[in-house]
Formats: sequence, structure tokens, C-alpha cells
Amino acid sequence: MVRCLVEGEIAGAGLDVFEDEPVVPKELLELDNVVLSPHSAVLTRESMMELARLVVGNLEAFFSNEPLLSEYEDD
Repeated sequence: MVRCLVEGEIAGAGLDVFEDEPVVPKELLELDNVVLSPHSAVLTRESMMELARLVVGNLEAFFSNEPLLSEYEDD
């Protein structure tokens, strides 16, 4: 990816996940066409509240013999 960014094959990148976290390749730090962000994934107040609503909704649906809000298939 670094080579592709340097050579222009990839115009730019916004990255929050790295192969060897928390180590970020030095080359990425030096590129103007790359934006780096800490890997916070779903760790926001809003996403945690939505996840809690989904869990409660799924539990209510399950115990009411209703379809789950987020179906799961075990392949």
C-alpha cells in the first residue's frame, strides 16, 4: 500500500487500522495523501448506546418468539 500511495497508484487513504498496531509504518507518517487516525472502532458513546438498544431489542424479540432485529446464520 505504501508503494502504491507513493507512486500515485492509490490517490490517498484514510487509515485507522494498521498491520502491527500500535506501530505505524514511518513511510505513512511522511505522506501528504494519507490521513491517520487512532483505531477507535465502535468505542463511541453513540455506538455503545445503539449496540445496547440492539441487544435489548433482540432479547425482547427472542423471548416473544418474534424475528430478531439482527439475524444470524451459522454456515
